[in-house]
Amino acid sequence: MEDSVRRRLDSISRHLLSWKSDPQILRANSVRSVQLKAVSSVPVVIGGMVLDIHAKPSTLAKPGTTTPGKITWLSGGVARNIAECMSKLGTKPFMISVLGLDVPGQFLLNAWSSSGLSTEGIQKHEDITTPVVSNIFDLDGELAAGVASVQTVEEKLTPEWIWHFRDTIHSAPLVMVDANMKPCSLEAACQIAEDAGVPLWFEPVSVTKSKRVVSIANSITCTSPNQDELLVMANALSSGNKLFSIQNLQKVRQEGSLESLMHILEPGICLLLEKGIKIVVLTLGLHGVLLCSRGGPNYMRSAMRDPKNHKSNSYRSLLYEVVSSSCPPDQFVCVERLKQHNSHPYIVHFPALPASVVSVTGAGDCLVGGILASICAGLDIMQSVAVGIAAAKGAVEAVGNVPSELCVERVADDAKKTYFSAKEVECLTQIHG
Repeated sequence: MEDSVRRRLDSISRHLLSWKSDPQILRANSVRSVQLKAVSSVPVVIGGMVLDIHAKPSTLAKPGTTTPGKITWLSGGVARNIAECMSKLGTKPFMISVLGLDVPGQFLLNAWSSSGLSTEGIQKHEDITTPVVSNIFDLDGELAAGVASVQTVEEKLTPEWIWHFRDTIHSAPLVMVDANMKPCSLEAACQIAEDAGVPLWFEPVSVTKSKRVVSIANSITCTSPNQDELLVMANALSSGNKLFSIQNLQKVRQEGSLESLMHILEPGICLLLEKGIKIVVLTLGLHGVLLCSRGGPNYMRSAMRDPKNHKSNSYRSLLYEVVSSSCPPDQFVCVERLKQHNSHPYIVHFPALPASVVSVTGAGDCLVGGILASICAGLDIMQSVAVGIAAAKGAVEAVGNVPSELCVERVADDAKKTYFSAKEVECLTQIHG
Protein backbone atom coordinates (compact mmCIF):
# COMPACT_ATOMS: atom_id res chain seq x y z
CA MET A 1 0.00 0.00 0.00
CA GLU A 2 2.81 2.39 0.90
CA ASP A 3 4.60 1.60 -2.39
CA SER A 4 1.44 2.40 -4.32
CA VAL A 5 1.03 5.75 -2.58
CA ARG A 6 4.71 6.55 -3.10
CA ARG A 7 4.45 5.81 -6.83
CA ARG A 8 1.48 8.17 -7.15
CA LEU A 9 3.31 10.94 -5.30
CA ASP A 10 6.39 10.48 -7.47
CA SER A 11 4.23 10.70 -10.60
CA ILE A 12 2.60 13.93 -9.42
CA SER A 13 6.02 15.34 -8.51
CA ARG A 14 7.43 14.60 -11.99
CA HIS A 15 4.34 16.18 -13.56
CA LEU A 16 4.76 19.38 -11.55
CA LEU A 17 8.49 19.52 -12.31
CA SER A 18 7.76 19.24 -16.03
CA TRP A 19 5.53 22.34 -15.73
CA LYS A 20 8.29 24.21 -13.93
CA SER A 21 10.84 23.35 -16.61
CA ASP A 22 8.58 24.20 -19.57
CA PRO A 23 8.34 27.99 -20.07
CA GLN A 24 5.55 27.64 -22.65
CA ILE A 25 3.30 25.92 -20.13
CA LEU A 26 4.17 28.52 -17.53
CA ARG A 27 3.36 31.35 -19.94
CA ALA A 28 0.07 29.74 -20.99
CA ASN A 29 -1.06 29.34 -17.40
CA SER A 30 0.12 32.84 -16.53
CA VAL A 31 -1.93 34.34 -19.39
CA ARG A 32 -4.95 32.29 -18.38
CA SER A 33 -4.58 33.50 -14.78
CA VAL A 34 -4.41 37.13 -15.91
CA GLN A 35 -7.47 36.66 -18.14
CA LEU A 36 -9.47 35.11 -15.32
CA LYS A 37 -8.47 37.96 -13.02
CA ALA A 38 -9.56 40.49 -15.64
CA VAL A 39 -12.95 38.84 -16.12
CA SER A 40 -13.50 38.80 -12.37
CA SER A 41 -13.23 42.57 -12.09
CA VAL A 42 -15.25 44.03 -14.97
CA PRO A 43 -18.77 45.47 -14.82
CA VAL A 44 -21.25 44.04 -17.31
CA VAL A 45 -23.41 46.16 -19.63
CA ILE A 46 -26.28 44.44 -21.47
CA GLY A 47 -28.34 46.08 -24.19
CA GLY A 48 -28.36 47.74 -27.58
CA MET A 49 -25.57 48.82 -29.90
CA VAL A 50 -27.08 51.09 -32.54
CA LEU A 51 -25.90 53.10 -35.52
CA ASP A 52 -27.21 56.64 -35.07
CA ILE A 53 -27.68 58.69 -38.23
CA HIS A 54 -27.94 62.35 -37.25
CA ALA A 55 -29.31 64.90 -39.69
CA LYS A 56 -29.04 68.56 -38.71
CA PRO A 57 -30.29 71.28 -41.10
CA SER A 58 -28.29 74.45 -41.64
CA THR A 59 -31.47 76.42 -42.34
CA LEU A 60 -35.08 76.15 -41.17
CA ALA A 61 -36.47 72.88 -42.54
CA LYS A 62 -39.47 73.03 -44.90
CA PRO A 63 -41.97 70.15 -45.14
CA GLY A 64 -42.13 68.27 -48.44
CA THR A 65 -38.60 69.05 -49.63
CA THR A 66 -34.96 68.50 -48.76
CA THR A 67 -33.01 70.94 -46.64
CA PRO A 68 -29.27 71.70 -46.74
CA GLY A 69 -27.43 70.43 -43.69
CA LYS A 70 -25.05 67.84 -42.31
CA ILE A 71 -25.55 64.07 -41.93
CA THR A 72 -23.34 62.19 -39.48
CA TRP A 73 -22.91 58.51 -38.58
CA LEU A 74 -22.36 57.96 -34.87
CA SER A 75 -21.96 54.95 -32.61
CA GLY A 76 -25.10 54.83 -30.47
CA GLY A 77 -27.46 52.73 -28.41
CA VAL A 78 -28.20 53.42 -24.75
CA ALA A 79 -26.17 50.52 -23.34
CA ARG A 80 -23.32 51.11 -25.79
CA ASN A 81 -23.18 54.83 -24.97
CA ILE A 82 -23.09 54.09 -21.25
CA ALA A 83 -20.31 51.53 -21.72
CA GLU A 84 -18.23 53.92 -23.85
CA CYS A 85 -18.56 56.67 -21.27
CA MET A 86 -17.43 54.25 -18.57
CA SER A 87 -14.38 53.33 -20.63
CA LYS A 88 -13.47 57.01 -21.13
CA LEU A 89 -13.35 57.33 -17.33
CA GLY A 90 -11.07 54.33 -16.86
CA THR A 91 -13.54 51.46 -16.38
CA LYS A 92 -13.53 48.85 -19.15
CA PRO A 93 -16.94 47.10 -19.15
CA PHE A 94 -17.90 43.76 -20.68
CA MET A 95 -20.60 44.35 -23.31
CA ILE A 96 -23.33 41.80 -24.08
CA SER A 97 -25.16 42.77 -27.28
CA VAL A 98 -25.84 41.84 -30.93
CA LEU A 99 -24.60 43.16 -34.28
CA GLY A 100 -25.02 42.17 -37.91
CA LEU A 101 -22.18 41.48 -40.35
CA ASP A 102 -23.30 44.43 -42.45
CA VAL A 103 -21.93 47.93 -43.04
CA PRO A 104 -23.53 49.51 -39.93
CA GLY A 105 -22.41 46.56 -37.82
CA GLN A 106 -18.83 46.79 -39.05
CA PHE A 107 -18.82 50.53 -38.36
CA LEU A 108 -19.89 49.93 -34.74
CA LEU A 109 -17.56 46.97 -34.23
CA ASN A 110 -14.52 48.83 -35.55
CA ALA A 111 -15.18 51.76 -33.24
CA TRP A 112 -15.67 49.41 -30.29
CA SER A 113 -12.52 47.40 -30.96
CA SER A 114 -10.42 50.52 -31.47
CA SER A 115 -11.22 51.51 -27.88
CA GLY A 116 -9.58 48.33 -26.63
CA LEU A 117 -12.88 46.86 -25.43
CA SER A 118 -13.78 43.17 -25.55
CA THR A 119 -16.07 41.94 -28.35
CA GLU A 120 -16.51 38.47 -26.84
CA GLY A 121 -20.02 39.21 -25.56
CA ILE A 122 -21.24 40.73 -28.84
CA GLN A 123 -23.14 38.22 -30.96
CA LYS A 124 -22.25 38.71 -34.64
CA HIS A 125 -24.06 36.96 -37.50
CA GLU A 126 -24.86 37.56 -41.16
CA ASP A 127 -28.56 36.91 -40.52
CA ILE A 128 -28.69 39.79 -38.04
CA THR A 129 -29.63 43.29 -39.19
CA THR A 130 -27.73 45.87 -37.17
CA PRO A 131 -30.05 48.30 -35.28
CA VAL A 132 -30.22 51.77 -36.83
CA VAL A 133 -31.85 55.00 -35.61
CA SER A 134 -32.23 58.00 -37.89
CA ASN A 135 -32.70 61.31 -36.07
CA ILE A 136 -33.54 64.74 -37.46
CA PHE A 137 -32.65 67.72 -35.28
CA ASP A 138 -33.81 71.32 -35.34
CA LEU A 139 -31.52 74.34 -35.52
CA ASP A 140 -31.14 74.35 -31.72
CA GLY A 141 -29.91 70.76 -31.61
CA GLU A 142 -33.15 69.40 -30.16
CA LEU A 143 -34.64 66.21 -31.60
CA ALA A 144 -37.41 67.08 -34.08
CA ALA A 145 -38.21 63.61 -35.44
CA GLY A 146 -36.70 60.16 -35.66
CA VAL A 147 -37.20 56.62 -36.93
CA ALA A 148 -35.87 53.60 -35.03
CA SER A 149 -35.23 50.14 -36.43
CA VAL A 150 -34.01 48.31 -33.34
CA GLN A 151 -36.12 45.14 -33.29
CA THR A 152 -32.94 43.09 -33.69
CA VAL A 153 -32.06 43.72 -30.04
CA GLU A 154 -35.37 42.22 -28.95
CA GLU A 155 -35.18 39.29 -31.36
CA LYS A 156 -31.54 38.27 -31.01
CA LEU A 157 -30.44 39.39 -27.53
CA THR A 158 -32.04 36.31 -26.01
CA PRO A 159 -31.96 34.81 -22.52
CA GLU A 160 -29.83 31.96 -23.94
CA TRP A 161 -27.16 34.39 -25.15
CA ILE A 162 -27.13 36.19 -21.80
CA TRP A 163 -26.90 32.92 -19.83
CA HIS A 164 -23.83 32.07 -21.89
CA PHE A 165 -22.00 34.74 -19.87
CA ARG A 166 -23.32 33.74 -16.45
CA ASP A 167 -19.85 33.40 -14.91
CA THR A 168 -18.85 36.86 -16.12
CA ILE A 169 -22.01 38.35 -14.61
CA HIS A 170 -21.54 36.45 -11.35
CA SER A 171 -18.09 37.94 -10.87
CA ALA A 172 -19.00 41.50 -11.90
CA PRO A 173 -19.03 44.42 -9.44
CA LEU A 174 -22.34 45.52 -11.02
CA VAL A 175 -24.60 44.89 -14.01
CA MET A 176 -26.43 47.46 -16.15
CA VAL A 177 -29.36 46.48 -18.38
CA ASP A 178 -31.31 48.69 -20.77
CA ALA A 179 -34.99 48.25 -21.64
CA ASN A 180 -34.34 47.58 -25.33
CA MET A 181 -34.56 43.87 -24.50
CA LYS A 182 -37.68 41.75 -24.21
CA PRO A 183 -38.93 41.11 -20.66
CA CYS A 184 -37.71 37.49 -20.76
CA SER A 185 -34.16 38.66 -21.48
CA LEU A 186 -34.35 41.32 -18.77
CA GLU A 187 -35.57 38.67 -16.35
CA ALA A 188 -32.69 36.35 -17.26
CA ALA A 189 -30.10 39.06 -16.63
CA CYS A 190 -31.75 39.99 -13.34
CA GLN A 191 -31.92 36.40 -12.17
CA ILE A 192 -28.24 35.78 -12.87
CA ALA A 193 -27.20 38.98 -11.10
CA GLU A 194 -29.53 38.42 -8.16
CA ASP A 195 -28.30 34.84 -7.67
CA ALA A 196 -24.78 36.19 -7.16
CA GLY A 197 -25.78 39.26 -5.13
CA VAL A 198 -24.56 41.61 -7.86
CA PRO A 199 -26.18 45.10 -7.84
CA LEU A 200 -28.30 45.71 -10.95
CA TRP A 201 -28.99 49.04 -12.68
CA PHE A 202 -32.05 49.41 -14.95
CA GLU A 203 -32.05 52.11 -17.63
CA PRO A 204 -35.65 52.65 -18.92
CA VAL A 205 -34.57 53.92 -22.41
CA SER A 206 -37.95 55.43 -23.37
CA VAL A 207 -41.46 56.09 -22.10
CA THR A 208 -42.85 53.04 -23.93
CA LYS A 209 -40.08 50.61 -22.97
CA SER A 210 -39.90 51.80 -19.37
CA LYS A 211 -43.05 49.73 -18.70
CA ARG A 212 -40.86 46.63 -18.87
CA VAL A 213 -39.88 47.38 -15.29
CA VAL A 214 -42.94 45.46 -14.05
CA SER A 215 -41.49 41.94 -14.05
CA ILE A 216 -38.08 42.89 -12.62
CA ALA A 217 -38.78 45.67 -10.09
CA ASN A 218 -37.84 43.51 -7.08
CA SER A 219 -34.45 42.74 -8.64
CA ILE A 220 -33.49 46.34 -9.41
CA THR A 221 -30.96 48.04 -7.19
CA CYS A 222 -31.06 51.36 -9.02
CA THR A 223 -32.95 52.89 -11.94
CA SER A 224 -32.45 56.14 -13.85
CA PRO A 225 -35.70 57.43 -15.41
CA ASN A 226 -36.50 60.91 -16.63
CA GLN A 227 -39.67 62.59 -15.38
CA ASP A 228 -42.04 61.06 -17.94
CA GLU A 229 -40.51 57.60 -17.59
CA LEU A 230 -40.87 57.79 -13.81
CA LEU A 231 -44.63 58.36 -13.98
CA VAL A 232 -45.13 55.68 -16.64
CA MET A 233 -43.15 53.20 -14.55
CA ALA A 234 -45.21 54.09 -11.49
CA ASN A 235 -48.45 53.58 -13.41
CA ALA A 236 -47.22 50.25 -14.77
CA LEU A 237 -46.29 49.08 -11.27
CA SER A 238 -49.77 50.09 -10.08
CA SER A 239 -51.32 47.30 -12.19
CA GLY A 240 -51.77 49.68 -15.08
CA ASN A 241 -53.85 52.19 -13.10
CA LYS A 242 -53.18 55.72 -14.32
CA LEU A 243 -52.49 57.25 -10.95
CA PHE A 244 -49.99 59.72 -12.35
CA SER A 245 -50.66 62.08 -15.23
CA ILE A 246 -47.94 63.05 -17.68
CA GLN A 247 -50.23 65.81 -18.94
CA ASN A 248 -50.28 67.40 -15.47
CA LEU A 249 -46.51 67.06 -15.35
CA GLN A 250 -46.15 68.88 -18.66
CA LYS A 251 -48.29 71.74 -17.39
CA VAL A 252 -46.28 72.02 -14.19
CA ARG A 253 -43.02 71.78 -16.11
CA GLN A 254 -43.88 75.01 -17.89
CA GLU A 255 -43.88 76.83 -14.55
CA GLY A 256 -40.20 76.01 -14.23
CA SER A 257 -39.89 75.57 -10.43
CA LEU A 258 -38.41 72.52 -8.72
CA GLU A 259 -40.97 72.79 -5.92
CA SER A 260 -43.92 72.45 -8.30
CA LEU A 261 -42.27 69.50 -10.03
CA MET A 262 -41.68 67.74 -6.73
CA HIS A 263 -45.40 67.93 -5.93
CA ILE A 264 -46.10 65.81 -9.03
CA LEU A 265 -43.07 63.52 -8.86
CA GLU A 266 -42.93 62.64 -5.14
CA PRO A 267 -45.74 60.02 -5.17
CA GLY A 268 -44.19 58.30 -8.18
CA ILE A 269 -40.79 58.17 -6.52
CA CYS A 270 -42.30 56.65 -3.38
CA LEU A 271 -44.21 54.03 -5.35
CA LEU A 272 -41.05 52.82 -7.10
CA LEU A 273 -39.31 52.53 -3.73
CA GLU A 274 -42.32 50.68 -2.27
CA LYS A 275 -42.16 48.15 -5.14
CA GLY A 276 -38.64 47.10 -4.20
CA ILE A 277 -36.37 49.42 -6.18
CA LYS A 278 -33.74 50.59 -3.73
CA ILE A 279 -32.44 53.76 -5.40
CA VAL A 280 -33.96 56.10 -7.98
CA VAL A 281 -31.76 58.53 -9.90
CA LEU A 282 -34.31 60.88 -11.43
CA THR A 283 -33.14 63.20 -14.20
CA LEU A 284 -34.77 66.63 -14.32
CA GLY A 285 -33.12 68.23 -17.35
CA LEU A 286 -32.12 71.80 -16.55
CA HIS A 287 -33.08 71.21 -12.89
CA GLY A 288 -30.39 68.55 -12.46
CA VAL A 289 -30.86 65.20 -10.71
CA LEU A 290 -32.73 63.83 -7.69
CA LEU A 291 -31.09 60.96 -5.81
CA CYS A 292 -33.83 59.09 -3.93
CA SER A 293 -33.93 56.07 -1.62
CA ARG A 294 -35.56 54.66 1.51
CA GLY A 295 -32.56 55.65 3.61
CA GLY A 296 -29.54 57.92 3.66
CA PRO A 297 -25.97 57.49 2.44
CA ASN A 298 -25.28 54.35 4.49
CA TYR A 299 -28.41 52.66 3.15
CA MET A 300 -27.45 53.49 -0.44
CA ARG A 301 -23.87 52.38 0.13
CA SER A 302 -25.19 49.06 1.36
CA ALA A 303 -27.59 48.76 -1.58
CA MET A 304 -24.76 49.29 -4.09
CA ARG A 305 -22.60 46.90 -2.07
CA ASP A 306 -19.55 45.30 -3.55
CA PRO A 307 -19.84 41.67 -2.37
CA LYS A 308 -16.48 40.60 -3.81
CA ASN A 309 -14.43 43.61 -2.68
CA HIS A 310 -13.88 44.97 -6.18
CA LYS A 311 -12.96 48.33 -4.67
CA SER A 312 -9.41 47.06 -4.32
CA ASN A 313 -8.99 46.47 -8.06
CA SER A 314 -7.21 48.62 -10.63
CA TYR A 315 -10.25 50.84 -11.24
CA ARG A 316 -9.60 52.53 -7.91
CA SER A 317 -6.99 54.73 -9.49
CA LEU A 318 -7.00 58.18 -11.05
CA LEU A 319 -10.77 58.76 -10.98
CA TYR A 320 -10.99 57.66 -7.33
CA GLU A 321 -8.01 59.69 -6.18
CA VAL A 322 -8.95 62.90 -7.98
CA VAL A 323 -12.65 62.89 -7.08
CA SER A 324 -12.07 61.82 -3.46
CA SER A 325 -9.73 64.75 -2.91
CA SER A 326 -12.25 67.28 -4.25
CA CYS A 327 -15.49 65.67 -3.00
CA PRO A 328 -15.00 64.28 0.54
CA PRO A 329 -17.25 61.28 1.26
CA ASP A 330 -18.57 62.56 4.62
CA GLN A 331 -20.46 65.52 3.16
CA PHE A 332 -23.90 64.08 4.07
CA VAL A 333 -23.13 62.17 7.28
CA CYS A 334 -24.94 64.63 9.59
CA VAL A 335 -28.10 64.37 7.53
CA GLU A 336 -27.95 60.59 7.78
CA ARG A 337 -28.32 60.63 11.56
CA LEU A 338 -31.35 62.91 11.38
CA LYS A 339 -33.17 60.63 8.89
CA GLN A 340 -32.65 57.25 10.50
CA HIS A 341 -36.24 56.72 11.69
CA ASN A 342 -38.10 58.75 9.10
CA SER A 343 -40.80 57.09 6.96
CA HIS A 344 -40.30 59.63 4.18
CA PRO A 345 -37.82 58.92 1.37
CA TYR A 346 -34.36 60.39 1.54
CA ILE A 347 -33.94 62.76 -1.45
CA VAL A 348 -30.95 64.87 -2.42
CA HIS A 349 -31.07 67.39 -5.24
CA PHE A 350 -27.93 67.83 -7.36
CA PRO A 351 -28.17 70.94 -9.57
CA ALA A 352 -27.27 70.85 -13.26
CA LEU A 353 -24.07 72.53 -14.40
CA PRO A 354 -24.03 75.48 -16.81
CA ALA A 355 -23.06 74.26 -20.29
CA SER A 356 -22.60 75.47 -23.85
CA VAL A 357 -25.14 73.12 -25.43
CA VAL A 358 -24.27 71.55 -28.78
CA SER A 359 -26.55 68.51 -28.58
CA VAL A 360 -28.48 66.94 -25.71
CA THR A 361 -28.36 63.47 -27.28
CA GLY A 362 -26.38 61.11 -25.08
CA ALA A 363 -26.44 63.31 -21.98
CA GLY A 364 -28.59 60.89 -19.97
CA ASP A 365 -26.43 57.94 -21.04
CA CYS A 366 -23.25 59.75 -19.98
CA LEU A 367 -24.88 60.59 -16.65
CA VAL A 368 -25.36 56.86 -16.00
CA GLY A 369 -21.95 55.97 -17.43
CA GLY A 370 -20.26 58.47 -15.15
CA ILE A 371 -22.11 57.16 -12.10
CA LEU A 372 -21.31 53.52 -12.86
CA ALA A 373 -17.65 54.19 -13.60
CA SER A 374 -17.36 56.04 -10.30
CA ILE A 375 -19.02 53.26 -8.30
CA CYS A 376 -16.62 50.75 -9.90
CA ALA A 377 -13.74 53.03 -8.93
CA GLY A 378 -14.78 52.81 -5.26
CA LEU A 379 -16.54 56.18 -4.91
CA ASP A 380 -19.81 56.36 -2.96
CA ILE A 381 -23.16 57.04 -4.60
CA MET A 382 -23.15 60.76 -3.72
CA GLN A 383 -19.75 61.32 -5.28
CA SER A 384 -20.74 59.15 -8.22
CA VAL A 385 -23.87 61.16 -9.04
CA ALA A 386 -21.76 64.33 -9.05
CA VAL A 387 -19.34 62.71 -11.51
CA GLY A 388 -22.30 61.58 -13.64
CA ILE A 389 -23.61 65.15 -13.88
CA ALA A 390 -20.14 66.33 -14.88
CA ALA A 391 -19.97 63.64 -17.59
CA ALA A 392 -23.44 64.68 -18.82
CA LYS A 393 -22.18 68.25 -19.14
CA GLY A 394 -19.35 66.97 -21.32
CA ALA A 395 -21.89 65.17 -23.49
CA VAL A 396 -24.10 68.20 -24.19
CA GLU A 397 -21.02 70.20 -25.15
CA ALA A 398 -19.91 67.56 -27.68
CA VAL A 399 -21.11 66.65 -31.16
CA GLY A 400 -21.38 62.88 -30.60
CA ASN A 401 -23.33 60.80 -28.13
CA VAL A 402 -20.23 60.48 -25.94
CA PRO A 403 -17.41 63.04 -25.82
CA SER A 404 -14.29 61.93 -27.69
CA GLU A 405 -12.40 62.54 -24.46
CA LEU A 406 -13.33 62.94 -20.81
CA CYS A 407 -10.51 64.56 -18.84
CA VAL A 408 -10.69 63.13 -15.32
CA GLU A 409 -9.35 66.31 -13.72
CA ARG A 410 -11.88 68.48 -15.54
CA VAL A 411 -14.70 66.08 -14.67
CA ALA A 412 -13.64 66.19 -11.00
CA ASP A 413 -13.67 70.01 -11.03
CA ASP A 414 -17.21 70.06 -12.45
CA ALA A 415 -18.31 67.30 -10.05
CA LYS A 416 -17.10 69.39 -7.11
CA LYS A 417 -19.38 72.27 -8.11
CA THR A 418 -22.58 70.22 -8.11
CA TYR A 419 -21.48 68.08 -5.14
CA PHE A 420 -21.14 71.04 -2.79
CA SER A 421 -24.33 72.60 -4.13
CA ALA A 422 -26.37 69.45 -3.47
CA LYS A 423 -29.10 69.76 -0.85
CA GLU A 424 -31.58 67.48 0.86
CA VAL A 425 -35.15 67.95 -0.36
CA GLU A 426 -37.99 67.69 2.13
CA CYS A 427 -40.48 65.06 0.98
CA LEU A 428 -44.06 65.06 2.30
CA THR A 429 -45.08 61.69 0.83
CA GLN A 430 -44.57 58.62 3.01
CA ILE A 431 -43.22 55.25 1.90
CA HIS A 432 -45.53 52.33 2.66
CA GLY A 433 -44.75 48.65 2.66
